Amino acid sequence: MSAPTMPLTRARWALTDTATLTGRALAHWARQPGPVLVALLFPVLLVLMFGYLLGGAMAVPGGGNYREFLLPGLFTMTMLFGVEATYTAVATDAARGVTDRFRTLPMARSAVVAGRAVADLLHSLLALAVMLGCGALVGWQWHLGAARALAAVGLLVLLRTAMIVAGVYLALLLRSPESVAALQILVWPLSFASNAFVAPDTMPGWLGAVAAWNPLSATAAACRELFGNPGWGGGSFPAEHAVALAVAWPLLIVAVLGPLAVRRWQRLDR
Repeated sequence: MSAPTMPLTRARWALTDTATLTGRALAHWARQPGPVLVALLFPVLLVLMFGYLLGGAMAVPGGGNYREFLLPGLFTMTMLFGVEATYTAVATDAARGVTDRFRTLPMARSAVVAGRAVADLLHSLLALAVMLGCGALVGWQWHLGAARALAAVGLLVLLRTAMIVAGVYLALLLRSPESVAALQILVWPLSFASNAFVAPDTMPGWLGAVAAWNPLSATAAACRELFGNPGWGGGSFPAEHAVALAVAWPLLIVAVLGPLAVRRWQRLDR
């Protein structure tokens, strides 16, 4: 086999193995749809709780419909919550020795992680579609055209990609499915210490600064801007450069945790 042909063969091999392992994850979901349905419907419950039970007491800075302010924040939270599913799946395979068995097979090693990442990304797209549909039912809509709306969806997918990388790294590092409880404890404060539900200006000074620089706040604020929904405004750097930060934060997470995940993957048997 000629040298130029070998990289192409390896690429096709990796793609085929990735598709196979993606199919494995999808087959698991088809046999056990319960957890998948719960994961899809839980954000809808949050819409009903915060939009209707608590929304009447919420005021949007500068005026506007609170549900239109809320939905982009919930879209962002949905992308964050997926980190738990990624962590659990990868940690379970590692703890049960499935990952080690995959590593002994004549297959592309990258496909084990890539297959899980593709499957989780497909699940996230479905969850986002459910949330967009739910938002439309409660009166949310975008106002600045399809191109900007697609750009906002792209930022949400970019954040989810970063969360997949984070979930894979943490799972390979800890290799304990039971540790997902600790991850859940961290996810909720990270979600609430953002602008997903209220403007950072309404928080105490130090907490407002933390919320303003939260990566979730960047994505939520950028989505509000691109959808044309009410935002929290302000003259701070995060408020004025939300779109740029919504791109920079996920890329930074991938740049830092991606190589660490690869290194950890290479040392699983040590």
